[in-house]
Amino acid sequence: MHLLDISIVVVYLVAMLGFGWWGKSRTRTQSDYLVAGRRLGPFLYTGTMAAVVLGGASTVGGVGLGYEYGISGMWLVVAIGTGVLLLSLLFAPTIQKLKIYTVSQMLTLRYGHRATRVSGIVMLAYTLMLCATSTGAYATIFVVLFGWDRALSIAVGGAIVLIYSTIGGMWSITLADMAQFVIKTIGVFALMLPFSLAAAGGFDGIAERAGDEFFSITGIGAQSIVTYFVVYTLGLLIGQDIWQRVFTSRTPQVARWGGSAAGIYCILYGIAGAVIGMSASVILPAIESRDDVYADIALDVLPVGIGGLVLAAAVAAMMSTASGALIAAATVARTDVVPFVGGWFGRGGDERAAQEDIAASRWWVLGLGLVTLGLAVVVQDVVAALTIAYDILVGGLLVAILGGLVWRRGNGIGAGASMAAGTLVTLGVMGYLEITAENRYDGIYANAPIYWGLGVSAIVYVVVSLLTRPTRADVMAAWDRRVAGGVPEDVPAAPAR
Repeated sequence: MHLLDISIVVVYLVAMLGFGWWGKSRTRTQSDYLVAGRRLGPFLYTGTMAAVVLGGASTVGGVGLGYEYGISGMWLVVAIGTGVLLLSLLFAPTIQKLKIYTVSQMLTLRYGHRATRVSGIVMLAYTLMLCATSTGAYATIFVVLFGWDRALSIAVGGAIVLIYSTIGGMWSITLADMAQFVIKTIGVFALMLPFSLAAAGGFDGIAERAGDEFFSITGIGAQSIVTYFVVYTLGLLIGQDIWQRVFTSRTPQVARWGGSAAGIYCILYGIAGAVIGMSASVILPAIESRDDVYADIALDVLPVGIGGLVLAAAVAAMMSTASGALIAAATVARTDVVPFVGGWFGRGGDERAAQEDIAASRWWVLGLGLVTLGLAVVVQDVVAALTIAYDILVGGLLVAILGGLVWRRGNGIGAGASMAAGTLVTLGVMGYLEITAENRYDGIYANAPIYWGLGVSAIVYVVVSLLTRPTRADVMAAWDRRVAGGVPEDVPAAPAR
């Protein structure tokens, strides 16, 4: 491996630390720390939204899928882009006007019922697993680059993310994500795509050596395509890490159109990754693991120096997802979980005071960051844990969250019952399939738990809401004021009953 390639990655990592200090200078309030002061314009918002959703699975994984399945390897990232598009066009303007910090706060505002606050615990588990998965992913690049063992790679890479995220919060993460967005754009579209496609002899060369079936958009299989849309598209509609980026937008228009631009960018990114993988299948046909394709192209096909920039792009993709998930986890823990659990013991605390304490938020980011580093080192199958969290997120929470945004008759009792029923059914079906599974895709990784969870959750939500009293008039009036943008910045939600 050439010293220049390594040096480029090292310079990038050092720059990440600089972003932390820059962000600290912009952070004066809790709103600055958690949602960048809600001041991001179209350019920053589009770049950071694209950066946070395009992680290791989209970059390294997308190229690997193209290597194995051809152009149909694009569907994973296309499903992610579709989720961003739908969220931006349908819900982002409303979400932006709520002036809140978490998904659970939206449920409290909309339903005014304590039963919905358990959603914070599910969201915390999801964001922690997402952060741990991303941490383990960029550590694999360090293993290849520097020859370190996995634990050391996680410790060093994690320390960098921890430092810039803890010091400057969302402002530091925003600047880092913007740099990562630029690096990914150059690395994938301007360098990797043209170099690899040219080396493969263009599309004619790929067709000649790989066959026309490599250009079938359904080559990966209908089941896989459906899985990507069910898990990723639906998950993106309600994930705290994504909503927290919506909260950073300056206006509802920025949230809608900046997010839509990010969604289109993601779809193009998925197509580019698949074509790069297709080209690699012709240039380097003997790669054993599809997860190695991205790095092998960078080191064996691209000129020295350019390969280093492309590897930096991969690290950038994974770090942006990790840092976004980390601050989302800290926000949920501090804002939702601690007051909720403390309420069990009569010590719920002053939520407004908690929202104004930046120093405490820094400690939460640092503490949960250390937890995710431990998870990434100790837990061998973090992907399975993330799959479980995604299944509960979609199967248990999606109906109550989206139902609150589109159906006024839905109430807190219906939402709480829906979340409980959807979660229990999702876990129950998952457990049954895991016990009876003949292969790994029939157990935890099957789609059936989400289908059953969503179906039961929807039925319970509608039936229970119709059989019980509507949401109180004062709660709906307060909700309508929020949706109309009539509430000042960062006024906390009224306590749920």
